[in-house]
Amino acid sequence: MDRHRLRKIIYISILSALSFILMLIQFPLPFLPPFLMLDLSDIPAFIGFILFGGVGGSLIIILKIVLYSILMASEPIGPIANLLAAFSFLLPVYFIYYKRKTAKSLIAGFIAGTIVLTLALAVLNYFVLLPAYGLIVDQTDIINNLRTVITAGIIPFNIVKGVILSLICYVIYKKALPVLINRQ
Repeated sequence: MDRHRLRKIIYISILSALSFILMLIQFPLPFLPPFLMLDLSDIPAFIGFILFGGVGGSLIIILKIVLYSILMASEPIGPIANLLAAFSFLLPVYFIYYKRKTAKSLIAGFIAGTIVLTLALAVLNYFVLLPAYGLIVDQTDIINNLRTVITAGIIPFNIVKGVILSLICYVIYKKALPVLINRQ
């Protein structure tokens, strides 16, 4: 195995472990339902997408979810939702950024990623995730009020999540990524 490939595997492993640790640090957003918890575990995956492309970034997301599912999860819906949210946000960012690799294309990617995250999770929560969660855990209040939960909780939460992740990732892109790219 050549040195470059080994370094790439080590970076992906470290970013996956960091993503898993960040997934453990969750906090609610004020004025939104308390079961919606924000974590910053998509930031290492963003770094992986920029440094190693689509496969590297995707591996970081998948490894984070596998670790979390094995070590922490009590039910499968939360990790699945996190996996879908990460891909919904980061794939548009990556594909739009990848075409030009400029700060403007990254900002356009963040906007598109936030929109896709919000729309995809609204639809998935309405039709799949919340009904499936209701089958596992008795959440009749949520299931009976799906429209309200989606419009007053899920949609605002994902917009705020997308904006927060975009701002943090942009700062990392400007400050830390040039150093990491030079070390590769």
